[in-house]
Amino acid sequence: MSILKGKTALITGASGGIGLATAKLLITAGARVIGCARREDVLKEAMAALPGPAIAATLDVTDTNSVDTLLSRLPEDWRAIDILINNAGSDVGGRQLFNQGQLHDWLGTIETNVSGLMQVTAHLLPGMLERGDGHIVNLGSTQGLTGVPGCAAYAASKHAVHGFSETLRQEYSGKGVRVSEVLPGMVRTDFAATRFSSEERGRMFYDEYGQCLEAADIARCIIFSLEQPPHAVVSQIVMVPDHA
Repeated sequence: MSILKGKTALITGASGGIGLATAKLLITAGARVIGCARREDVLKEAMAALPGPAIAATLDVTDTNSVDTLLSRLPEDWRAIDILINNAGSDVGGRQLFNQGQLHDWLGTIETNVSGLMQVTAHLLPGMLERGDGHIVNLGSTQGLTGVPGCAAYAASKHAVHGFSETLRQEYSGKGVRVSEVLPGMVRTDFAATRFSSEERGRMFYDEYGQCLEAADIARCIIFSLEQPPHAVVSQIVMVPDHA
């Protein structure tokens, strides 16, 4: 029996891609899922299709009021969050040189990937500490470990996630709250289509890149980190596609 049975997990960016793939595996493991995303209609449809207990909670991680009211908008018996998966991310306007892009796009990437992640974490962490039990999984990126031309804002945001994750893990070591970071390489999802505001361009981007990971690959990494015994912390998992 999975140690995740009966746990309540909240996933940001759960309407598709890695978030939805993770929700499916969590349900299979016996957990119940709170899926969060901005696209209410898409989110509700995705959560309704899961084969287990799941609810949808509309959430914009960049909107302070949306985050502030999140717990109060959940059914009372769903408010004790055992697992937080910070998956929501953005790279709108990305994949171009810094001086060729738009500053508001770069700042939007930082706002979603860093400020939004921190806001959600700040609201759910106190409950975990009070109960002495919790697990936070942050979705980083291999771009959080190095610089990548054309990805200045995104790489900066993921460097911040990397530093934030590692620091939180140390700060709450021994307090019952574990912190893990999953750092994927290229993953084929709808992320590129959102970046370019074009499904066709997004598909072409992945096709030209070559071998990519799939959302389910990253979801398995997340579940692996969650299923370790309480004394073991998976601090980081780096997964890249095999180009051989």
